[in-house]
Amino acid sequence: MVDIQTKRVYEPYEEDDGYRVLVDRLWPRGLTKERVHYDEWDRSLAPSTATRKAFGHKAQNWDGFAAAYTAELDANPKAAAFADRLAQGGHPKVTLLYAAHDQERNQAVILKRWLDARIERAQKAA
Repeated sequence: MVDIQTKRVYEPYEEDDGYRVLVDRLWPRGLTKERVHYDEWDRSLAPSTATRKAFGHKAQNWDGFAAAYTAELDANPKAAAFADRLAQGGHPKVTLLYAAHDQERNQAVILKRWLDARIERAQKAA
């Protein structure tokens, strides 16, 4: 089983972060590519612009955002392929990087939950 964690992209790189994947559609403000220290930037894992804007990082919009983004992930073959790749191993630890200020209400939290569930189902089926 792969260990998936989330982390603000503005926090310092640590050796035990494992494979670091930036999951924002937009590049984080004020950071250079060298400072981010990422292994992959996968914009296809980010919520659509319309879904992100509807959320507006407002707590009252969280449940709707979570439902809409989860539906997008369910319909996204690239997200499914990413999950399958993680399930096959190769990266025992993965860190999903995001730029949002709120550490509890951001797309990486939803993506982590979605990936964990999908990988668990794939491993049970194997």
